[in-house]
Amino acid sequence: MTGSRARLGQRAVIVCIGLCLAALLALPGATVTTKYVNDLFIFLDGAHRIWSGQVPNVDFLTSLGPLAFYIPAAGYGLTGSMGAAMPVGMALVVLLLAVVAGEVIASRMGWIVGLPLALFLLLIAAVPANPGEWIGELSFAMFYNRMGWAALGLMLVFYLPRRSDPSRGKDIRDAACATILVLLMLYTKITYALVEIAFLVFLLSDHHQRRWVALALATIAICALCVEFFWRGSLSHLADLRLAGEVSGGLPSVEVLANVALKNLADIAVFGLFSVLFITATRRIRDLLFAGFCAATGLLIIEQNFQIVGILTLGAGAAVITETLLRQRHSSAVQPLGLPLLLIPLLLPPSASHATTLSMHAFLAVSGKGEAVPLPQFSAIRLVPMWSEGQFGYFRRYNETLADGKAALAALGPDVGHVAVLDFVNPFSAGLNLAPPRGDSPWYHWGRTLNPEHHPDAEVIFAAVELILDPKVPIEPWTTGGMREIYQGYIDSHYRLETETADWRIYRRLP
Repeated sequence: MTGSRARLGQRAVIVCIGLCLAALLALPGATVTTKYVNDLFIFLDGAHRIWSGQVPNVDFLTSLGPLAFYIPAAGYGLTGSMGAAMPVGMALVVLLLAVVAGEVIASRMGWIVGLPLALFLLLIAAVPANPGEWIGELSFAMFYNRMGWAALGLMLVFYLPRRSDPSRGKDIRDAACATILVLLMLYTKITYALVEIAFLVFLLSDHHQRRWVALALATIAICALCVEFFWRGSLSHLADLRLAGEVSGGLPSVEVLANVALKNLADIAVFGLFSVLFITATRRIRDLLFAGFCAATGLLIIEQNFQIVGILTLGAGAAVITETLLRQRHSSAVQPLGLPLLLIPLLLPPSASHATTLSMHAFLAVSGKGEAVPLPQFSAIRLVPMWSEGQFGYFRRYNETLADGKAALAALGPDVGHVAVLDFVNPFSAGLNLAPPRGDSPWYHWGRTLNPEHHPDAEVIFAAVELILDPKVPIEPWTTGGMREIYQGYIDSHYRLETETADWRIYRRLP
């Protein structure tokens, strides 16, 4: 009973941590950003498309999974505010991860390792900032990577067998938690899901856990079939992934991986120390493979992310190693209380940074500081100056172009039809509550989603477009230049120059 009560208490504390982090995100009801404003518009455009009746990979192209757009759509549906869409959507994700973390961590770890790890992983998911960047560089851009790191970190905890637990249904609970973690990333960013599935296959080698792992893999397959029955977008999603892979896919070179490793050398060295203690103490091949899995997959993931430092699987892997050694007491060289202290360099700096950044977002959102995005539906999104005046000026200039575009569209009349933008993202459909076109993509990124050899056909992405806005001051000049190179011939033959402003050339489809 004492063990059961301790686990119940630990589970409750972890869920309470999730509730607190979710409240910091959701209650201010606004979005504050200092950078990657254009990335934020991707997901708001996707949320707008969903509430306009569109389905990802069916009605619009995307190499990201549908949950990347249904999450902000849920936030928008609950609040009716585009400014609250991302914070509230991510608050829901944090609550889900907190429930899973409560079950997985409390059933396998003690308080001294489990609670710091839970806080570490939940803060990764909750913080509105790209990992490894300066404190206070606020943005919900690339939130799917933070979800992925947190989900993968929780998956690694499954390497530990459950502590003594006489309760019924524990295999079902484990299988359900693993299924949630895989499906969450399978339909958000598939690379994390593939790593999670590979880890579950690896866990089949543990005869103590083989039953629930097999159940989880079967459940994942059944759920994927059920989702496809309603979604009917899997083949389109694979086609979009293949297009993105042709543009920017492929395995990184040894030189690239070495460069990433050098930038994360301190964390790798600390994790290497854990690995040496682990292998020396247990002398098991499976443990060597586990340590190698944490390091190798983390290195590959960070290389394909827009992220320089912060291989976040290392912290979770080190926590699992610590808990294993504390259980077995095989190492006489390291005292039981000394092992958790070795976790501090891996868990404390990112946790402190993420907690500070999340608190800053909540404070700034409540204070009302910053410059609102000048599109009516985006008025609750504010750009604030932080450490880089140049960066603030760059996105402030982008705001000016959006105001100019809004005025130009208003001058063309109340019914301008479907609008496309020759730039990284189209903020006008969602920002002005216009009906979104079908067949196009929420974003284009030169060298990552399209290039001269691989790109969507003009007849597809412009099929339902009445107006094309060509920016004179684009947010992503390489993308705009590349799209002009690819699509200008089609535009010249199917559109005419309707009007020109200080920041835009606007083309209207020929009758």
